[in-house]
Parts: sequence; C-alpha cells; structure tokens
Amino acid sequence: MNDNYKILAVFDYSTEAYVTKSKLDSEGFQTLLMDEKTIDTDPLVSNAIGGVKLLVHKNDFDKAAVIYNEIRTYQKDKNGNAISCPACNSTRILVAPAQRKNVFYMLFPFFEKTKHICNDCKTIF
Repeated sequence: MNDNYKILAVFDYSTEAYVTKSKLDSEGFQTLLMDEKTIDTDPLVSNAIGGVKLLVHKNDFDKAAVIYNEIRTYQKDKNGNAISCPACNSTRILVAPAQRKNVFYMLFPFFEKTKHICNDCKTIF
C-alpha cells in the first residue's frame, strides 16, 4: 500500500466502494481502491482478504471522513426506523465490531448478539 494513502472505509463489494469513491472524486479528493479486482473475480473471498479498501490521500483524510460520514448508510431497526444512541441521541449508528472474548463465541460467532456503536460518541450498546 502507498504510504501517502490511508484506508477510509472497507466494503464487501466493489460496487459499494465505487459509489463512495465517485462521490469523493467529484469533491476533488485523491482516492484509490485496493483489492477490488480480486473481489470482482471471486466475491466469496471478500471476507477472507478484508474487503475492498477505499484509500484517501492522507492530507485529505479528515475532510473526506466528514463527507463519508454524511453519505454512508446507518443502521435501522426491524421497522425501518433509525436507531438512536442512548448516550447522545444520534441516529448515526453502525454495527460494532465483534469482540469474541469468549472461546465459545470464537468457535460459534453466529451466536454472539449484534452490538451497535454510535458514530458520533463511540458508545457501544
């Protein structure tokens, strides 16, 4: 990876990455995609290689992150309503990375309950 670029986001499929990349490109940011050709060849390897990485020039990273946070999709409940953070009432909620601190959940990750994280205050609930 080029040292002048930082990973802004990771996507399961290249089509998702291209939409975000085109928005950032239209705003004048220097962006690159990494591993998109590999995943386009075989989409089943996406999780194995860590998905399609959207890279942004390190000088523009903070500004690009603000734009990305405005356009990204956030989690909804079963009825399609926005989920609110219990700490700050923000509706910018994402799925939190799995902790898997227990050996049982390492062996059977599908039993672990989904947790959410607020994109504003970083509260996990």
